[in-house]
Amino acid sequence: MAEVRLNAIKKAFGPVEVLHGISIDIASGEFVSLLGSSGCGKTTLLRIVAGLESVTSGSVEIGGRDVTDLPPEKRDIAMMFQSYALLPHLSVAENVRFPLRMRRIGTLDEQRDKVRDALETVQLGHLADRRPNQLSGGQQQRVALARAIVSRPQILLLDEPLSNLDARLREDMQVELIEIHKRLGLTTLFVTHDQEEALSLSDRIILLNKGKIEQEGAPREIYAQPATGYASSFLGAANLVSANITEEAGGPVATLADGQTLPVGKDETRRGPAVVALRQEDVAIKPKGEGVIEGKVRTRVYLGARNRYVIQIGKEEIRVLAPHDLDFERGETVGLAIDPARLRVLSEGE
Repeated sequence: MAEVRLNAIKKAFGPVEVLHGISIDIASGEFVSLLGSSGCGKTTLLRIVAGLESVTSGSVEIGGRDVTDLPPEKRDIAMMFQSYALLPHLSVAENVRFPLRMRRIGTLDEQRDKVRDALETVQLGHLADRRPNQLSGGQQQRVALARAIVSRPQILLLDEPLSNLDARLREDMQVELIEIHKRLGLTTLFVTHDQEEALSLSDRIILLNKGKIEQEGAPREIYAQPATGYASSFLGAANLVSANITEEAGGPVATLADGQTLPVGKDETRRGPAVVALRQEDVAIKPKGEGVIEGKVRTRVYLGARNRYVIQIGKEEIRVLAPHDLDFERGETVGLAIDPARLRVLSEGE
């Protein structure tokens, strides 16, 4: 039985429909990420699961029970917000205890034991007596997480909880969330617009686009086999290049607008106008004459360990991630080597 089941969820704000009949099953203990750009409907969907938004049509089940019309406090869920929402006049321990007190869970001694366990889980037991304004941003984030898990809810809902942290703290908290999830096994629904967070944390990713499910699957699957142009460009920022797929003596090839050709996988069955999807890390930049196609360096962006080159090929651009020790100048003609097995062919309009 699914721990969470969303059945044909539709949501409209006035005349604007933002969710178009979304159905999702989440298994017990699964970590599922709702991924997508701003305005795709992911936070609205999370708030519907939490009971903070009503549905226009459809139903929400948690643990086999229809909770569509129940308020948040009767759904056995906990939600962690982007803003943390800590109470400034309470200590860390009292902030964590707050949901237990409001829902009258356990005796005072039992509540204190649960608070101590939750704070130890996020490695903040030594800061129990401090106030939120005495903590760093990362520590406040851990307090908010402890408060969310203290009651061991049936469902943990996370609404972009890492977005306010700097890059290093965000990496640390990704590791923390992975370890806590493995330790506690809470069924978790996580909202993010950050593909790295979704790929690193999730058992399954659900990519939303304009209120519909664009694609879903395990992180490796959805990254390596994007089903649409949107999925290709959103996950990994793939290059999308117009081409015409034809059959040649050696197998199918993709002819680009400037007449250059790329071999594609021998199992490719599409023919005619298409879109070729190439991830930036799957294209190798070479000296002129050493690639399967050629172009001119338009821009080089220094990224520390790597460079990003923007290569002009006719009217198209291809972005390439290359080792920092490769040095090509603006305007220089270069070759691009591409493994046909790493190239994805999509129908136009996908």
